[in-house]
Amino acid sequence: MADRPVPVVEKRLMDVKLGELGSWLGGRDFTPNGILQAIRRGHDRYYNKYINVKKGGIGGVAMLLVGYVAISYLWEYDHIKHDRWRKYH
Repeated sequence: MADRPVPVVEKRLMDVKLGELGSWLGGRDFTPNGILQAIRRGHDRYYNKYINVKKGGIGGVAMLLVGYVAISYLWEYDHIKHDRWRKYH
């Protein structure tokens, strides 16, 4: 018995073909409440996959820390670049 086709709106982003991307984006909820729900779902998935495990290591926390360092470096890059060319003598 063949599987029933899944509507484009219910597919995950990785399962959407390029031609279906417009209709998939049209079915998303871009209200403030919908965006908060999407962020909450992403946080829950990350937490359950990397943090809330029986035999966990440092991997999930290290990934979060590396992401924080990378984002803070990108935010401060203009200031760092400006200081690099400054002469102190």
